[in-house]
Parts: sequence; structure tokens; C-alpha cells
Amino acid sequence: MPGESSKLSSAKTAAIAVCAAVVVGFAAIYVTLARPDNASPPAKAPSPSQAVPLPAPSGPGSNALSRGEMAAFVFRPAPETLPPFKFQDADGRERTLSDWKGKVVLLNLWATWCLPCRKEMPALDRLQAAEGSDKFEVIAISVDRKGMDASKKFLAETGVKNLGLYVDTSARLNSDLKAIGLPATILIDKDGREIGRLLGPAEWDSEDAVRLIRFATK
Repeated sequence: MPGESSKLSSAKTAAIAVCAAVVVGFAAIYVTLARPDNASPPAKAPSPSQAVPLPAPSGPGSNALSRGEMAAFVFRPAPETLPPFKFQDADGRERTLSDWKGKVVLLNLWATWCLPCRKEMPALDRLQAAEGSDKFEVIAISVDRKGMDASKKFLAETGVKNLGLYVDTSARLNSDLKAIGLPATILIDKDGREIGRLLGPAEWDSEDAVRLIRFATK
């Protein structure tokens, strides 16, 4: 019948149109996802040997050397002069930082009742054994009011063999040096100026710490 023929013809036309649309769609997807032969390949990440060298430290805050075990170490914007202060050595003689002028000093403040200090002290001792020289020294000062005998016992209990015994029984050093809490460690250049500091315990004989010390003494 003429009407039915017309309907069949229309249905065939619609089906052909749908198929054509599907083919075009697939083609569009292929073209979108496929990379043309002359397209630039994606950039490759540089190999470790091509890495940009770390910049030299500069303050304020953290920098290339403030990482790993030294992540909490904060450099001063520029070396700062420290206020004068006094303490005693094992023989009771009065000492000042000027006694070490010409040396880089890692000044550590601790106390016998400070548990993090007890954990940290062996690493400071190992650092002194490995890096101590005419250019560098670890000066660990007890700010414990219990005095010389208690501090000497503490060093013996923690197995210290390479650090000297220094004490400040006035307990003013923390406030004089604006060190909040214990342990507190200040890196001082050969002219007696603060390079930077780290508050809290650290593994001072780690690669990160040794890298920092060697930078300061170079």
C-alpha cells in the first residue's frame, strides 16, 4: 500500500541517519584522543643528574638546608650579634663566647630534668667527635639550678665522652638568648653572631645536620 511504503521509506532513512551519526561520533572521538604525528611529545621530568642545584641558605625562615632532621632550623635574615653572657666550665672558671672566637659554635642549652635533652645529648656528642676541630665545636651548657655535680652525672649517664661540662646556675641564659623551652640549639659563626637556631631535639649527627655544619664552617 502507498501509505505503508512511505512509512517504510521514512524508517529506512531515519536508520541510515542514525548509523551515520554513530560513525561520525566515533570518528570525532578517535580524532580527539589520537595524537597527530607531528604533535610535540609530552615533556619529560628531569633526571636527578639534571636537577637544579640547591640555592645557598638565606634568611629568614627555612631554605635548602632546612630539611630532614634540620627542617625546624630557622636561619636569621643575616647573622645577628648575640648579647654577652657568662657561664662556668668544669673547673668553675668563668667563660664567655669570646673564648671561642674564630670557631663556629653549636651552642646547646639543656637541663638534667629535660627528657628530650637526654635523648638528644648522645647525638651532640657524636657530632663533636666527628666534626670537632679548630674550626668547629659543640658547646653544651646546662641551665639546671642543681649545679655542676648533677650536670656532670647527667653527662656520664648519657654516655658523653667528647663534650665539655659547662653550667649556668643562674638559669638566665634561656631568657638572655630568647630561647623558648629546652633543648634549644643556636648555630654561631666564627665572629660570635647567630646564624640560626633550632628549638626542640634533633639528630645532630645526621647527614642533614652535618651538611648544615659544614656549610657554616666552609
